Amino acid sequence: MDAVNGQIGRKVAWLIFVAVIIAAGNAVIRKIFNWSSNSLLELQWMLFGAVFLMCASWTLQVKEHIRIDIVNSMLPRRVRQWIELLGHIFFLMPFALLIVYHSVPFFLRSYAIDEQSLSAGGLAQWPAKGLVVVGFVMLSFQGVSEIIKQVAIMRGDLDDDEQVLGHAAAAEAEAQRLLDQAKEQGLAS
Repeated sequence: MDAVNGQIGRKVAWLIFVAVIIAAGNAVIRKIFNWSSNSLLELQWMLFGAVFLMCASWTLQVKEHIRIDIVNSMLPRRVRQWIELLGHIFFLMPFALLIVYHSVPFFLRSYAIDEQSLSAGGLAQWPAKGLVVVGFVMLSFQGVSEIIKQVAIMRGDLDDDEQVLGHAAAAEAEAQRLLDQAKEQGLAS
């Protein structure tokens, strides 16, 4: 599941670039030709929604999800492990499964009637509602994966990769490496 969610997340994240291009193009067309399109505006929203929903599981996997790091970092490692495990079991999984349960009929009704936007020239609404189902199913599977990994860590069957906290940690590590390199060369004080 980690590999699948990682691949999907890395590919879907590029939709932000597409949304920016559409937004910029729409703004330029609106200013130059005094013309705008509801479908382009809705497409931007749908692309952003797709990125948010389809990348949530990848974000969880690489530990970039929101947590209270200031408080969390002051706690002993074992307490942090229990918080992670119990948070996934009692908060993430029930919430994600509840959203899946309620979003499936919401999507199916929308698809059955071929629901369209209320805006003139708008897009179909059922694909966006389908993304809610897919995104939360992916998040549920990633939640199960995280629970399994956390139990394995707590049992000592898997190394605690606590230092690998996603892209922010990687960027900080790279900045520190560059600073150390500059210090060695006498470029920084």
